[in-house]
Amino acid sequence: MNFRKILIYVGFATVITVAGCKKSSTVDPGPIGSTGTTGSTGSTGTVATPYAITEDFEVGTKGGYLLDNVTLTTGSWAFDDAVIGSLATDVKNGSKAVRLRTGDIHMNFDVNGVNKIIIKHAKYGADAASTWKLSMSADGGATYTDLGVAINETSTTLVTDSFAVTATTKVRFKISKTGTTRVNIDDITFKGKGDAGITVGIPDTQGPDTTKTTSATTPRGVTIGADAPPTTGENSNMFFGNPSGATPSVVSNTNYLIDAGYYVESYSNVRGTPNWVSWHLDATNTTNATPRLDNFAAYTGIDPTWYAVQSNSYSGSGFDRGHNCPSADRTSSANANSATFLMTNMIPQAPQNNQQTWNNLEAYLRQQVSSGNEVYIIMGSYGTGGVGSASSTTVTTINNGHVTVPSNVWKVAVIIPAGTGDLSRVTASTRVLAVNTPNVNSINSDWKNYIVTVRDIETATGYNLLSNLPQAVQDAVETKKDSGN
Repeated sequence: MNFRKILIYVGFATVITVAGCKKSSTVDPGPIGSTGTTGSTGSTGTVATPYAITEDFEVGTKGGYLLDNVTLTTGSWAFDDAVIGSLATDVKNGSKAVRLRTGDIHMNFDVNGVNKIIIKHAKYGADAASTWKLSMSADGGATYTDLGVAINETSTTLVTDSFAVTATTKVRFKISKTGTTRVNIDDITFKGKGDAGITVGIPDTQGPDTTKTTSATTPRGVTIGADAPPTTGENSNMFFGNPSGATPSVVSNTNYLIDAGYYVESYSNVRGTPNWVSWHLDATNTTNATPRLDNFAAYTGIDPTWYAVQSNSYSGSGFDRGHNCPSADRTSSANANSATFLMTNMIPQAPQNNQQTWNNLEAYLRQQVSSGNEVYIIMGSYGTGGVGSASSTTVTTINNGHVTVPSNVWKVAVIIPAGTGDLSRVTASTRVLAVNTPNVNSINSDWKNYIVTVRDIETATGYNLLSNLPQAVQDAVETKKDSGN
């Protein structure tokens, strides 16, 4: 599921206030979570929700100093006379950091509501002391204004500088230097309030999801590591219930329960797709310890007599291999990310639905986690017939009839502040977001146009969602329509 947020201007004039920079040895993360005035879920009060989003450069790769763009977890960055260094002489937090020579790194995207930017830095290896500066643009990178004074780089260990900023519209940042001595830059943190307007995670449609025509890759199973959610109880993937009463019995070939460790699903051998997929999302799942792996493969865990959808089964269909549990929701290990690329986690999804509308929604939910929440998510699809990119007419099946194209794609997300006692913390005022989109390529990119109630989805599917909640709580949260804010 892909993304690009729609950014909203909060003013026509830009006012920039630089409060100088403050040096310290650690980052002050500040308050995380909602300061809303109602409910217990950090929801829709009058005070905007704080966010803290860090670019740690761990997923990027750039080995040469020539100008090029690099896709990172926050978006695309331009590297001019800069590389992503992983040598022993690179001073870094983790395995990688920017190594900047003469030139700059700058964002190819904007951020909203930022009030502070925090940067870790050091001089590279045995290079002499140097200087660098931070600047900000309020016109999409056409012009930049320096923030504070230039930083004199003398430390051989990472130190932290924070720059206080007030802007009434979207902005982007650039770090630049002069001279040929090198510096390391790492862990750039954006802090602010409201909708940051940027995404967290690598898009789920990097690479040719619709045009791959190579031979099918080798089928595989799942390796479940210690980073997987617990199998039962709080934080487990199916904590709020089994919507369709799926069972791990081969006689249930249209409602077969698969526990893939990093998510749980009901699979239909007749449709060749999941009915629904359920998972828990918190900050431990999105650590970016691994990049997006793109290792699509058939799943060996289904009955050998069933048809196995292959990695190239969608080729030429006009539909993306649309993730249910997104790749960017599982970056804590290679095992976790690989699990999301099994074809039992895919549906034929119209490219615009996948790459814009749905990924915008996924990025929004990851942003809720960045703001101090945890989210229980159930995604599914139903019906027959969608419109992809290959034609303007409805397509009911692909892969010689082995894979059904759904007519609708839906998601339900329970959003609560990170904590314990999750079941008892869900009340009538808890925020529960439900979205139901048509599987067509002409879809609007704004998922907020498709907000419904949980009961609407239950009516369409026949499922009993959030069944582990007390009935009175179900009745309250399932019948109200979220605002999308």
